[in-house]
Amino acid sequence: FLQLLTDGSLLQHTTASLSRIAVGFFASCLAGIVLAGAVARYRTVEELTAAPLALLRMIPPLALTPLLILWLGIGNPTQISIILLASFFPVFLNALNGFRHVTAEADELARSLGLGRWTYVSRIAVPAAIPSLVTGLRLAFGYSWRALIGSELIAASSGLGYLIIDAQELQRTDVVMVGILVIGLIGWTMDWTFHRVVARTLGRRFPEVAA
Repeated sequence: FLQLLTDGSLLQHTTASLSRIAVGFFASCLAGIVLAGAVARYRTVEELTAAPLALLRMIPPLALTPLLILWLGIGNPTQISIILLASFFPVFLNALNGFRHVTAEADELARSLGLGRWTYVSRIAVPAAIPSLVTGLRLAFGYSWRALIGSELIAASSGLGYLIIDAQELQRTDVVMVGILVIGLIGWTMDWTFHRVVARTLGRRFPEVAA
């Protein structure tokens, strides 16, 4: 561990993995929440997307890795695409469940008050969906982190997954063990941090998210 830390290789691979997870996770959260809102609001969107989404949800993201390599090559676009695919559905399904918990009375109240679309979304729909959104985001991060490491084992030239597979080929069991421990520690740290931030910022209004 000290050797990898001193020569900078551990920091280099960790930075590569974290930069990919940041871009891919943000993209999946944005896409999942926006699409969930559209599906919950417009029946036409639900009818058009139901079958393709159901099919895509049954395909493991890593099964698409060979195709992504052919299309995008070995590098960040492939890793980010796998992260997006792995974390999209937990965000989408939980956000959709949350948006659909907006009661008919709330919809009627919004119409009677003449609330605009943005006011309706920010004051009614999003607050009603927050507990489900938090659950979806937390699940999605775990899925995306594991999928990223898995994809780096197959198609990457940097990252913690690549560090492990490269060490295996060199028969460096010590480096493999360091890589595994660092992956676990980083994942646990980010999950714990996310939970604490959510509990501190939203815990009073939504006690269930702090549990």
